[in-house]
Amino acid sequence: MNIVKKYAPKVLSLLLSLTIICGITAMTAYSAGAEKSSSESSASSDTKDKLTKEETVYVIADAEGNPDKVIVSDWIKNTGKLDKIEDKTSLDKVKNIKGDEKYTLNGDNMYIWDAKGSDIYYQGTSKKDLPVDLSVSYRLDGKAISPKDLAGKSGRVTMRFDYKNNKYENVVVNGKKTKIYVPFVMLTGTMLDNEKFSNVSVNNGKVINDGSHTIVAGFATPGLEEDLDLKTDEVEFPNYVEIQADVKDFELTTTMTLATNDVFNDIDFSKADEKIDELDKKLNKLTDATDKLIDGSSKLYGGLSTMLSKSDTLISGVKNLVSGAKQLQSGTSKLDKGAGKLDKGTGALKKGAGTLSVGISTLQAGVSQLASGLGTLSGNSSTLNSGAKQVFDTLLSTADKQIAAAGIKAEKLTIENYSKVLSGIEDSLTDDALYKIAYNTALNTVTETVKAQESLIKSQVEEAVKQQVLEGVLKKAGLNMSAAEYNKAVAAGSISSDVKAQIEGALDQQMKTDTITATVKAKVDEQIQSLIDSNMNSETVKNQISEGVAKGKSGASAISELKKQLDSYNKFYQGVLSYTSGVDSAKSGVDKLNTGSKDLSTGANKLVKGTKTLKKGTKDLKKGTKTLNSGMKTFVSGLDKLSSGTGVLINGVKQLKDGSLALNTGLKTYKEQGVNTLVKAVNGDVKGLLNRLKAVSKVSSNYKSFGGINPEMDGKVDFIYKTNSIEK
Repeated sequence: MNIVKKYAPKVLSLLLSLTIICGITAMTAYSAGAEKSSSESSASSDTKDKLTKEETVYVIADAEGNPDKVIVSDWIKNTGKLDKIEDKTSLDKVKNIKGDEKYTLNGDNMYIWDAKGSDIYYQGTSKKDLPVDLSVSYRLDGKAISPKDLAGKSGRVTMRFDYKNNKYENVVVNGKKTKIYVPFVMLTGTMLDNEKFSNVSVNNGKVINDGSHTIVAGFATPGLEEDLDLKTDEVEFPNYVEIQADVKDFELTTTMTLATNDVFNDIDFSKADEKIDELDKKLNKLTDATDKLIDGSSKLYGGLSTMLSKSDTLISGVKNLVSGAKQLQSGTSKLDKGAGKLDKGTGALKKGAGTLSVGISTLQAGVSQLASGLGTLSGNSSTLNSGAKQVFDTLLSTADKQIAAAGIKAEKLTIENYSKVLSGIEDSLTDDALYKIAYNTALNTVTETVKAQESLIKSQVEEAVKQQVLEGVLKKAGLNMSAAEYNKAVAAGSISSDVKAQIEGALDQQMKTDTITATVKAKVDEQIQSLIDSNMNSETVKNQISEGVAKGKSGASAISELKKQLDSYNKFYQGVLSYTSGVDSAKSGVDKLNTGSKDLSTGANKLVKGTKTLKKGTKDLKKGTKTLNSGMKTFVSGLDKLSSGTGVLINGVKQLKDGSLALNTGLKTYKEQGVNTLVKAVNGDVKGLLNRLKAVSKVSSNYKSFGGINPEMDGKVDFIYKTNSIEK
C-alpha cells in the first residue's frame, strides 16, 4: 500500500509531460526522433561502451482508436564509436532518416550498419499487434454515438478511452506461476476550444483552463491491478480515462496517448527486503517454536491418555502373566516326555531322507535333457522374430509408397500405428470430402490462372474508366463532345495546347482520387471474379472435378484392401511373437527347475546329516526343561510384587495427564492471542506485495523494444497514439 502511494507523484509528473506533448502534435507525429537534445546525448555517457536503442512507436489511428498505420523510429546511441553496429529488427521499409550510413541484411533480420563511429537514426513500419489496444467510444446525452454522427452536435458529451494490455510474462511469484503484465502507464490528453466546450471534467487526471483553451489529461494503468493482486477497496488502478463536457457544435482536432513503462523501470526494490526479511525470519522462528511446543504437548497428553485408558489392561495383563507362567511351568514336564518321542522319530526321518535323495537324482537327469532341447529352440527365437518383423517392415514401406503414389498425405506407417492411420484415411475419403478436395484444387488452379492476367485486366478497366471520367471533365470544361470525339479532335490538331493541358491535368487529377481508385479496384475485382466463376462453370473444369472424385474413390478402395492385407499379416506376426515368447518362458522355467533339483539333492544330503544332530539335541532339551521349571517359580514370585505396585503408578499418570492438558491449552492461547496477532500486525501481506512489485519491475525492464533489438543492447520504447480529427 505505502509503496504504491509513494510513487503516485511520479505518475502525476508524467501527466504534466503529456500535457506538453498534446500541444505539439504536428512536430512529433512523423519526426521519428531524428532530432534529440544535447541532454539526451550526455545521458548516454553512463553506458560508454554499451549500445543503447531508444524507440518511439507512432500509432496513427481513426477517431475510435483503430490503428491505420504504425511508424517506428529508432535511435541507436553509438557511445563506443564503433565502426560496425549489429541491430535486429522486424520492421518493414527500413530507411536511414539522418545520415548516409548504409546497412547489409543477413538471413536472421540482423542489420549490420556501417556506422563509422556515428549514431544511427532509422525509421520503418510495422503490422505487428500492439502491446496495448486503444478503444475510444462516444456518448451524447447518455446515448452511444459514432464519431461521424457526433460532428456538429450539441449536448453533454462523454469520450471514453479504454486500454487493453496484451503484453505479459508468466513468472513465479510467491512460489506460484503468475501472469505479470508489462506495467504501461497510459497518458491520454487533448486540447479543447472553450468556445465549443465547457464544464469539462476527467477521471484520473487534470483539467487546465488558460482562458481560450482547456487542456485535459488523464492516466490509466491497465493490468497493474492484476499484477499486484490488491483488493479494489485498498487502492484503485484505473484502466480507462473518461472526459465529459458540455459541447456546442462538436468538433475535435485530435487526441494523443502516451504509453510508457519507464515508471517501474526506475524503481529500485533491492533494499526493501532487508528489514522485512529480518523481521520475517524472527517471526517465523517464533511461530515454528510455538507450533513445536503445542505439537509436543498434544503428543504428551495423547500418550498419557492412552496409557491411563490402558491401566485396566495393564492390571489384567499382570494377572494373566502370573497365570500363564504357572501353566508354562506345568508344560515343561510334558515337554520332557515329548523329547523322548522326538528321539525315536529322528531315526525314521533319516531313512526317508536317503530314499528322497535317490529320487531327486533321477529327476535331475530328465530335467537336464529337457533343458537342452528347449535351449536349441530358444536360441532360434531372436532370428525368427527378426525375420517376421523385417517382412512386416517391408510390407509397411510398400504401403507408404502406394499411399504417396495415390496423392494422399499421411503419417509414416509403423507396426503400432498402421491401423489407426489407414482407418483415418478411409474415414476422410467420403464422397463430400473427395468432391471438396477436387473442387478446391480446381478453384485454386483457375484462380491462379485468372490472377496472372490481373495487370492486363486492370489496364483495360483503367482505360474504360478514364474515358468515362474524360467525358465528365469535358462537360465541366464546357466542351460539348464525347470522349471519342475529343480524341479525334486532339489527333486532328483541333484542340489548342492550353485547352488540352487543362483537360489532361483535370483528367489526371480525377484519376488519382480515392473514389476513382476504388472504382477501378472494384471493377477489376468484379472482372476477376466473373472470369473465375465462368471457368468454374465450364465443362472442362467440371470434368476435371469429376475425374478427381473418381480417382479419390479408387484410392479409398485400395486403402481398405491394403489395411486387410496388413491386418492378416499382423495376426501371423503376433502369433510368431507369442510362440517365441512361450519357448523362452519354458526354457527359463526348466532352467530354474534344473537348478532346483540340484538344490534338492544337496538339501536331502544335509537332511540326513541333520537328523543325527537333531537326536543329540533332544537329549540337551530334556536337561533344559528342568532348569526352565526352576526359573519359572522365581518369575511368578516377582510378578506378584509387580501386581501390588500398579495402583501407585496409575495415580501418578492421572496427575501428569491433567498437567499436560493445561500446558497444551495455554500454548494454544499464547499462539492465537499473542504470536498470530503479532505476525498479522507486523508482516501482513507486505512481503507478498513486495515480491509482486519486484516481478512487475523485472518484467517491465525485460520489455525493451517493439520492433526488435539485439540482445546485447540496452533499450527503451515509448508509444504515441494519435487519433484522427472529428470535423463537420
